[in-house]
Amino acid sequence: MYPIILLSVLGVVTLFLGFSKSKNILLPATLLFLIIALIGNFIEWNKGPLLYFYDMFRVDNLTLSFNGIILLSAFMIVAISGGFQDNADSEPAEYYGLMLFSLVGAMMMIGFEHMIMLFIGVEILSVAMYVLTGSNKRNLRSNEAALKYFLMGAFATGFMLFGMTLLYGATGSFELSQIQGFASNMQPGSQSYILYAGLLLLLIGMLFKVSAAPFHFWTPDVYEGAPTIFTTFMSTIVKTAGFAALFRLLNTSFTNIYSFWWIIIALIAVLTLLVGNIGATSQNSFKRMLAYSGISHAGYLLIALTALSRPSENAIVFYSLAYSLSTICAFGVLMLVSKEKTIEGQPNEHYDAFNGLAKQNPVLAFVLAVSMLSLAGIPLTAGFWGKFFIFTSAAERGIMWITVIAVLMSTVGIYYYFRVIIASYLREGNMIKIRIAPFYQVILLIATFLTILFGLAPGIFDNLI
Repeated sequence: MYPIILLSVLGVVTLFLGFSKSKNILLPATLLFLIIALIGNFIEWNKGPLLYFYDMFRVDNLTLSFNGIILLSAFMIVAISGGFQDNADSEPAEYYGLMLFSLVGAMMMIGFEHMIMLFIGVEILSVAMYVLTGSNKRNLRSNEAALKYFLMGAFATGFMLFGMTLLYGATGSFELSQIQGFASNMQPGSQSYILYAGLLLLLIGMLFKVSAAPFHFWTPDVYEGAPTIFTTFMSTIVKTAGFAALFRLLNTSFTNIYSFWWIIIALIAVLTLLVGNIGATSQNSFKRMLAYSGISHAGYLLIALTALSRPSENAIVFYSLAYSLSTICAFGVLMLVSKEKTIEGQPNEHYDAFNGLAKQNPVLAFVLAVSMLSLAGIPLTAGFWGKFFIFTSAAERGIMWITVIAVLMSTVGIYYYFRVIIASYLREGNMIKIRIAPFYQVILLIATFLTILFGLAPGIFDNLI
């Protein structure tokens, strides 16, 4: 509860700091606010479960773990934002304020115990993302991405609300515990069909938020059109919050009708893996490849939801952390390289922009290589153990066929992740020495170090949740 209150207040403070004559204060102030929120997040560690806001919000170790991941991710993303000083038309106070407010929405999604709390959280997060996606007002690609994201997001919200309405009609409550009680004592009849329909529609709305196929069509265009710093924010924090909400929803309310929905989630997971991995192989843009990569990683996380067990709970937390660290590194390097290698005044986000990176910028090449290895699931990286834990949870549930498909799709991922490593180390290019702000470099190295650390010692967080 503390980080929600803190970020709500500090988001307003950030907006007022925008009236100051110097914009330089905004970046350190926002980083300080995120550190305060991160410290406040763990005050209630091992004190839960606690219920707040008329029992609509639940705080337990799982909630705090996901909160910690998104706060750490937000800190790193803000740290490499550079204060938005490259754009003369930018309003850093608005951007930082929206980012802080969006974190409030993400935390509501993570800890919701009532459907209304989930809806409020989704809308707070989504509206902030719509605005940030179109923040580069002079760029037509950014405007197009924001419009697509908004229109498709509005449709997804409609499905989600309709699903909540049907669930209320079937159970008479928006509370997860009440819905769980109804589902456990449900008798065959008309109300059961309403419950099933409501759950399906609610899942459609939520699966849109995490870029699962076939609700993924917005993802490549929005990721490509949005300013890269906000794409990084979107691909890590929104995905983490979305899967945390899905896990809480299914694990709390619908375990008793697992036989109904697990095969649906499993088929969507397989489709998502196919679309994400096959789509990524045909991309020439590194940024669009990361968009399809994000789709494929949604498929792996859906496998953990299909298993829905204690091991899958730990797997989702670990995988979310590993994916966030690697993605921040990848986008962080992309922002530096694309700014130096432009095409007709626009950042060059293609693979060939990385040609010869290792010769002139060995640190950036190393950071990029580790992030790609982790996303590919290569041993001695956090990404390997993230996939291993997910595959193990599915195998323990007895769903071997989906594990086999996921392993095959992981081998496909090696192809497109290694393309950028080959470009960096083996291709010749006119790469120049890129100047990196010291703090920027420190953040990338810390994320890389954590990726390797969790790859060498994946049991650090065992039994904490």
